[in-house]
Amino acid sequence: MTEKTYDVTALFGSDVFNEAVMKAKLPKATFKELMKVIHEDAELTLPVAEVVASVMKDWAVEKGATHYTHWFQPMTGITAEKHDSFISPVGDGTVIMEFSGKELIKGEPDASSFPSGGLRATFEARGYTAWDPTSYAFIKDNTLYIPTAFFSYSGEALDKKTPLLRSMEAVSKQAMRILKLFGNTTAKKVVATVGAEQEYFLVDKTLYDKRKDLIFTGRTLFGAAPVKGQELEDHYFGAIKQRVSNYMKDLDKHLWALGVSSKTKHNEVAPAQHESAPIFESANLATDHNQLTMEIMKKVALEHGMVCLLHEKPFAGVNGSGKHDNWAISTDDGLNLLNPGDSPMENAQFLTFLVAIIKAVDEHADLLRLSVATAGNDHRLGANEAPPAIISIFLGEELTEVIEALVSGTNVESKHSQFDIGVSSLPKFPKDTTDRNRTSPFAFTGNKFEFRSVGSSLNISGPNIVLNTIVAEALEQFADVLEAADDFKAALNTLLVDTIKKHKRIIFNGNGYDASWVKEAVEVRGLPELKSTVDALPHFCDAKNVELFTKHKVFSEVEIHSRTDIMLENYSKALNIEALTTAEMAKKEILPAVMMFEKDICDVIISKKNAGIGYAVEEALANKVDSLLTSMNSKITVLEEATVKAQNITEVLDQAKCYHDEVFEAMQSLRADADVLETIVGEKYWPFPTYEELLFNV
Repeated sequence: MTEKTYDVTALFGSDVFNEAVMKAKLPKATFKELMKVIHEDAELTLPVAEVVASVMKDWAVEKGATHYTHWFQPMTGITAEKHDSFISPVGDGTVIMEFSGKELIKGEPDASSFPSGGLRATFEARGYTAWDPTSYAFIKDNTLYIPTAFFSYSGEALDKKTPLLRSMEAVSKQAMRILKLFGNTTAKKVVATVGAEQEYFLVDKTLYDKRKDLIFTGRTLFGAAPVKGQELEDHYFGAIKQRVSNYMKDLDKHLWALGVSSKTKHNEVAPAQHESAPIFESANLATDHNQLTMEIMKKVALEHGMVCLLHEKPFAGVNGSGKHDNWAISTDDGLNLLNPGDSPMENAQFLTFLVAIIKAVDEHADLLRLSVATAGNDHRLGANEAPPAIISIFLGEELTEVIEALVSGTNVESKHSQFDIGVSSLPKFPKDTTDRNRTSPFAFTGNKFEFRSVGSSLNISGPNIVLNTIVAEALEQFADVLEAADDFKAALNTLLVDTIKKHKRIIFNGNGYDASWVKEAVEVRGLPELKSTVDALPHFCDAKNVELFTKHKVFSEVEIHSRTDIMLENYSKALNIEALTTAEMAKKEILPAVMMFEKDICDVIISKKNAGIGYAVEEALANKVDSLLTSMNSKITVLEEATVKAQNITEVLDQAKCYHDEVFEAMQSLRADADVLETIVGEKYWPFPTYEELLFNV
């Protein structure tokens, strides 16, 4: 049967109140004013909002919407929404559909039940949502979704969008100073752009429902290695199974209708693992779209009898899932500032931004590390094609040669076309033809940086807030020097050379998995090694980091401390749920199943003994099983005691450390016994689906 086709161009953005819809439906004067708000940071006035609200409501109702919601991103890591209908009683038992400018601009959700890190007491309930016109409204499930910022009654940000918007303004402000020094008179602002590749696993829903660990924690707390994993490398980019292909087709339809530019789809390295990647867009819109993508992925999977797993490490022994954050900065008229360009001044401009980023990453590696620190990502970083916890930059051989030649004052010899960067003492160099380094946390890939450390379930606002802010700081320092210089070219040369000499330790093009690199990075280069979330998160409150964020008005000091507490609390809560689930599965499922297996072995022994038949094999097996069973039982007690101990600690950092050092270790020790038993106990006895079933049954 021929598959029904559809017009992708007509479908794309059909449920989005985008600029094309605005231009077609808004009065010309209102559209012009709104474009100034979106693109030129002009202030939104209530008269403009009233017109937009009326037109937006009519458009939404025509498309079947009955409700609207202010859609925001609290510190839970997911999105939040409260739905209100458009209906307004008219007094005669009937209603009309209304939506005002005030309702568009501002909402008042209860803020008391969202994480605030002490910013709000339980009884201090008032919070506000404010329309973000730079991210388009859209329709989903007969509801008009309005992207908004979320903040408290006293003005502190309670969400992830507000500081992201602040950081985008910070990097734009400082990048514009650099551009003006290079003679750019056309750009009005600089936009941080992002393309977030999303990795995920698909498992059968009926198998998922039989595993409490997947249901409650998103990952398998038990599981012996399957007889076949990813060692044959036959899944990566392989032919997509029909069931998965059908899912991907439906996913694309949903995402395209919502204006999400889903571009690439393929099988990933691990069995049952896949990837979806969008086209670049502004960091703010990319963040909203990625949150939407994760939600739609889960929803569509259920419609196909599957479950989409977004945990960073749902299965031990095979690749985990990342979310490669491809970051760049571009002018509002389309110039990518990380593209070397074709003219001498463009080359020099590219090097200036490149060296500023090198400086930023070296000085603030701790912030980049903590921006991706979660309980789930701790399982992933450092192995199976995930980058190590040590932050470094990959530039590739040719660009590294350019950097070294810049310091030595020589030219780069290459078989590729050369570019003169317009400063006599600076080297000519080719457009980058760099290889890719899958072990690098922060890799230059031709015209962007790929931050590979980001975990698959993470809201990408955090890493991009850090990237925008640290680059803004480096650019500000560059601009201060260059604006005061009498000889721009000479000052630029000195600045770039001195900066590279000071910060080239962060550049590493080798194998990030090699144990020798860890030793070199820490002992020779002095790079920070923050192995776990508990090691990383407290550095958010370091004096230098507080000064950085407050200086650029991205976070206030109280917001920094509150977010640190929230992230530490989330870490402890995640491990607490895992510990309770581990103990429950061990006690109520694994132990009874193993006991039944052991009983049947003993029955065979008795039968053989009565018949005068040898039973050495059965006796050895029974003894081995009993030994592991006894060990498991005692380890359950250790885990439960460690969990109670952690639960009773009130200081957030001390509690997180206890969960990391004692509870997690007890979980791992208990799992080790259970996983050995899984390889011994007969298949019919084992109480839940194994890795073999989960990874190879879609």
